[in-house]
Amino acid sequence: MATERAPMLAGDHAAKALEFLAQSDTEFAEGDRLQASEKLWGAAAHAIMAVAQRRAWRHGSHRALKEAAIKLSDERDDIGIRRGFAAAEKFHSNFYHDHMGDFELDIDRPKAHDFVHRVLALL
Repeated sequence: MATERAPMLAGDHAAKALEFLAQSDTEFAEGDRLQASEKLWGAAAHAIMAVAQRRAWRHGSHRALKEAAIKLSDERDDIGIRRGFAAAEKFHSNFYHDHMGDFELDIDRPKAHDFVHRVLALL
């Protein structure tokens, strides 16, 4: 008999974002670029989900997350939110294609980290 899970709450998404961020750092240190990339994307996605859920914004698809990030960036007049989300999206793609060079990882990882922390600070 399958049990139904309760939907994640904003606080759950925030906690998951921080968990994935830490896992990403560990996996990058261990050389697992693919899993680290997906965890970094997951951290960013859960961070924006937390804020979107609190604001009753759509957050159930990749497009909805992107729209929420743009809306939040516009609302806060903070272009760093858009840039951070764009950096995080690169890691999502990198999980599938392993196309990011070391220089991109070095440039975009801090942007994605900053995005997670910047967005979670708005909760």
